[in-house]
Amino acid sequence: MMYKIFLFLCFPLLVFAQKQKLEGMVVSNQNEKLSAIKVELYNSRNELIKVLKTNIDGSFILEGISEQNVKLVVKNEGYALYEKNLDLQNPEPLHIIMKKESHEIGEVVMTKRKPLVKRKVDRLEFNVENSNISSLNAWEILKNTPNVTVNNNILSVKGSTGILVTINDKKVMLTGDELKNLLENTQGDEVKSVEVITNPPAKYEASGSAVLNIIMKKNKVEGYRGILSSKYIQTQYAKGVFGLSQYYKKDKLSVMASYYKGMGTYYREGTDYVNYLESQKRWVSTMNRKDKNHNQNTLNFNVEYELDSLTSLSLNYSGFYSPKSYGIYNVPTIIYNNQNIAESDYTTVNDHQNRSINNSLSFQIDRKLNKKSSLSWINYFTGNNTDKYQNVITSLNFAGQSPREENFMTQNKTDVQLYSTQADYQWKNEKFDLESGVKYSFVKTNSRLDFSDNENGMLQYRPDKSSIFDYKEHNFAVYSSLGYTIGKWNFKAGLRAEMTDLEGIVSEPYDRNKNKYWNLFPTFYTQYTTENKQEFGFSYGKRISRPTYSWLNPAKSYYNLFSYYQGDPKLKATITHNLNFTYSWKEWNLDLYYRKEIYPSMEISFQEPNTNSLIYYFTNIEKGEAFGLSVYKNLQIKPWWNLILSENLEHNENYFKGTDGILYKNKVWNWVSNVSTSFTLDKSNDWKLEVGHRYYSPGIQGTFKISNAWTAYFVMNRKFFNKKLDASFIFNDIFRTMGQKVSTQYANQDNYFLDYNDTQGFTFSLKFNFGNQSVKNAKTIKKTEEQERL
Repeated sequence: MMYKIFLFLCFPLLVFAQKQKLEGMVVSNQNEKLSAIKVELYNSRNELIKVLKTNIDGSFILEGISEQNVKLVVKNEGYALYEKNLDLQNPEPLHIIMKKESHEIGEVVMTKRKPLVKRKVDRLEFNVENSNISSLNAWEILKNTPNVTVNNNILSVKGSTGILVTINDKKVMLTGDELKNLLENTQGDEVKSVEVITNPPAKYEASGSAVLNIIMKKNKVEGYRGILSSKYIQTQYAKGVFGLSQYYKKDKLSVMASYYKGMGTYYREGTDYVNYLESQKRWVSTMNRKDKNHNQNTLNFNVEYELDSLTSLSLNYSGFYSPKSYGIYNVPTIIYNNQNIAESDYTTVNDHQNRSINNSLSFQIDRKLNKKSSLSWINYFTGNNTDKYQNVITSLNFAGQSPREENFMTQNKTDVQLYSTQADYQWKNEKFDLESGVKYSFVKTNSRLDFSDNENGMLQYRPDKSSIFDYKEHNFAVYSSLGYTIGKWNFKAGLRAEMTDLEGIVSEPYDRNKNKYWNLFPTFYTQYTTENKQEFGFSYGKRISRPTYSWLNPAKSYYNLFSYYQGDPKLKATITHNLNFTYSWKEWNLDLYYRKEIYPSMEISFQEPNTNSLIYYFTNIEKGEAFGLSVYKNLQIKPWWNLILSENLEHNENYFKGTDGILYKNKVWNWVSNVSTSFTLDKSNDWKLEVGHRYYSPGIQGTFKISNAWTAYFVMNRKFFNKKLDASFIFNDIFRTMGQKVSTQYANQDNYFLDYNDTQGFTFSLKFNFGNQSVKNAKTIKKTEEQERL
């Protein structure tokens, strides 16, 4: 009997002496499930008895607990410590909310953020993540990036054009409007940073004056999510873009797909003035160009897969398809005599349509060889096909001649195919960083121009004005670079060798241009950091800018009877030498630079008095030189108020031979200013506003002198419904001040044109986020057998 009573009294203790189990979930205060968070359990004597990390979905299970009164501790860098005393007699699942560490300033809560601009030994890193401009698209972000200028949709870095754009160090095989379209449809909150590389290291191909590398955020969201977006743009005419982006991530697989459809009417105003000194005549043409394009399709697809913790594969496709862009230009031209009296005129009606297709495919393999080294292999294929048709009717009413009508028709088809393969090896320890690799690329283009004009009322094919242009280019490159860190000094030097083998064949008149050459491209960088974090740097790099394939086509593309565009199959590559001295301290960034260009290639114009023609063509000028100073400063006036100053002052000189064979010099002091201020209007960072002003002082390009221009803009962004709905409003060129005058005046050349690219207008966009938006997975891949062997 006594035994039974004793057993009854001790039963609760015996029950608890059995092993207990505690389950829980760890999330952030934004309801993000947190993985790899450290969970510790202490007994009543404050002795650690259990420790583990949360799973991918933020869950954890503590088993085999023999204590009744315990203390649970959850801690992770960047979050406030969580502690709770528990009685495990009746354990219940825990829902633990971790709060980010913050410092309160009055009523505003500020979390620690990265510096907006960070200077590295070979580049400038512009941190977009969590900044006020992350609500913009990637194209607008580039406009706000230090040392980057966008004027008439042309990218330049410190006054130099021919920029190579990469995304996550992968070359974007798009240019011009297609590149702009892609970046406009790239969400800013997906961009982590932009790297401005004015002297690209040996790893990058030597072509191009600078590299803009857009680094995208890694997809850390487990499961499926998507973004449905729409954009309305109102300038002179309306335009619209609709799109869907989808993301899926599960374990080792990550997939992204996006599709955007654009439509609208595009407008550009221009007036040409040509003064012929020989005949004392002035020709004035008014060209207001309106084009409709109701079917622009942009598609991106990317898939990444981890074979194991050492090897990953990625496949990327991007495509742009525009089946029909069309318009009818009605261009009146009035001819004035030396007394400014109109004595003749003609009217050109240009009925045209264009089709373009661009497909790019890349495949990459990355492999970790050991703890210090890795190997990557990437392959690209790009196909670009364009078809341009125009039917031009000109009604002429010249003094002393009977009125007449001329008609010609052209069809220009171009097909470009490019393939490249590149292997890169990297070895790194605490002091040294070695990079080495090889690359081979091959491009072939075929351009066919068919020209017909009227004879006895019928259009007849003209072989003498038609042409077939075939071009092939092989390029082989090998490079190596070495970085070294000692104390407060960073050094990096590299050498890249490139062999180019090209052949261009023109059918009419027959011409064959064959060339093969080697070039060496050295780079050198050094950086010193003082005790109080001041950074001094120096860099040198040699670059090459090979002509765009369309610039090599000598066929005459007629705009009208008296104006045409022509390329040059013997166009030389431009060699550029860059020197940079940099200084950074407390978000002050100064860059003193010098640039020398040998045989720069560019579009210029000249008038031909004998035929009254205005001819645009690509050519090499003798040389170009520039030196200047860039200043960038980010001022955090208040926690909710930010001011950015970005200034660039440059002296630029271009030397060119005129039509009279004399060497001329075109020079200017050019100032580009970008001042913007942004405000955060609420505590949750959901409502942001920015006002800015950009100024471009007069500039030059070869024979051209370009007038000043300025623009003011306004941006507002607001998030609703727990950040699921994102609305943006942008008002560009508020005062319609971006029109420019581009003039040529030397010897017997006297012409200019006024150009306005329809930049005044507003954009209203909506983005709706759906699916697993808030479940961030800061996944740490568990070490596998392969990693353990490294």
